Amino acid sequence: MPTEFERRIRRTVDSFDRSADAAFSRVRGHKVADSVFYTASDLGDFSFIWVALGLARAMKPGPDRKAGGRLVVSAAVESLVVNSVVKSCFKRTRPDQGFDRPRALRRPRSSSFPSGHATSAFSSAVVLGEDDPLAPLYLLLACVVSLSRVHVKIHHASDVVAGALLGTVFGVAVRRIFPLSPRGGQ
Repeated sequence: MPTEFERRIRRTVDSFDRSADAAFSRVRGHKVADSVFYTASDLGDFSFIWVALGLARAMKPGPDRKAGGRLVVSAAVESLVVNSVVKSCFKRTRPDQGFDRPRALRRPRSSSFPSGHATSAFSSAVVLGEDDPLAPLYLLLACVVSLSRVHVKIHHASDVVAGALLGTVFGVAVRRIFPLSPRGGQ
């Protein structure tokens, strides 16, 4: 039996999710928004966009090679941990699947909480962004990929927020445990 505090939290989360869904409902069906968000959602599947960016960076000589390799390995570890361990601890259902989508999407069978797309996006953006002038673009891409999951109704907004926070923590941990340059110097 949930406590009163747990019921309040649940109501707050449900209210947040409904508000976010209503906001996205205003742009669902808009050709540009659908094109951007469905493409971003597809690119986020299996961390495709992040692994591609990591491999592209790993092909460059010098520190970029290490940064790219670190991203590819950390993306694999993050995916394994989130999809095999974290999601198995939660049994949250996904948003209404009766929604008519303008494009076909892979429909995951795992728990909705947390969003794996958001976790991998923010983790990868933080890891890739170290010592890279493109860091703001990586974060923007992470936001678009993450928000795409609400737009296409594969995740609740709270799943995405939790995934973004978890991914950020994971990315920061990777940067601290496996720095690109020795601590205290270049």
